[in-house]
Amino acid sequence: MSEMTYRDALNLALKEEMRHDPSVVVLGEDVALYEGAFKVTRGLLSEFGEERVKDTPISENTIIGVSVGAAMGGLRPVAELMTVNFALLAMDQIVNHMAKIRSMFGGQTCLPMTIRMPGGGGSQLGAQHSQSLETYFMHCPGMYVLYPATPADAKGLLKSAIRNNNPVIFLEHELLYNSKGEVPDDPEFLVPIGKADVKRAGEQVTIVAYARMTILALQVADELASSGISCEVVDLRSLTPLDDETILTSVRKTGRAVVVEECWRTCGLGAEIASRIHEQCFDILKAPVKRVSGLDVPMPYSRKIEKLCIPQVETITQAVMDVMSDNY
Repeated sequence: MSEMTYRDALNLALKEEMRHDPSVVVLGEDVALYEGAFKVTRGLLSEFGEERVKDTPISENTIIGVSVGAAMGGLRPVAELMTVNFALLAMDQIVNHMAKIRSMFGGQTCLPMTIRMPGGGGSQLGAQHSQSLETYFMHCPGMYVLYPATPADAKGLLKSAIRNNNPVIFLEHELLYNSKGEVPDDPEFLVPIGKADVKRAGEQVTIVAYARMTILALQVADELASSGISCEVVDLRSLTPLDDETILTSVRKTGRAVVVEECWRTCGLGAEIASRIHEQCFDILKAPVKRVSGLDVPMPYSRKIEKLCIPQVETITQAVMDVMSDNY
């Protein structure tokens, strides 16, 4: 095990997979000479050359379209979009082509491709560069959606995504790039797609979260433990498919659930998870499922107001206290 940042774990995953499989190629805006907007592709050009690490024009629709064709032709492209916000310019290729071609061709071809995209708010980048769009992709069948919270999961999930024969949306929270954690050195270390992880065991309330919200949930669990409240933290890791078994097993044990998401509340991921919990665990719930979500507003530029629009430790703590209350 080695301690490294989330950014370096992703970089290591890319290097290991490119060494493992010569069909893996990386393409996107500034991924080669500039080494990526967030430096995740650092060192790839010098090691693997310009045939496998390609700088592209500023055209997201083209980047994904080329990747779709490359995947159909036998390569394993890893496309980097500078931010998830720019994926809106490539939704035709993502939704109408990448997600559907395997089914429309009757399984005669596959699309082993991965789209890496930084996202999330909290960096004071304004409304058009601070969005959490994971539910856009979750709503479309035909592709996996992954969103790791820790460096170890970032490495293991990205390697699994690249090796998978289906298209994968791989999301990375911008505020996690400098976070550190222990990462297995084994080049064959993989994190299974579709499997959530219980990051902290507890007895009284389940907190379901993902990406940066998992980190905040763990902080809440640590703080509440001193007050005698035992929280179990379930990190989704995979948003599509959702690991119902792990979520429901935890809720059946604790009898209470708080679902935390950074995306907008209306039609958000939290609503889907809350619905599944209520459908499967209604008789054993000690309180209704509580949702903590981003506000349904365009993200403001002001740092103080931006903070109000994104779940914080304080708002998650209050949600836990609410479901623990006899009056809820």
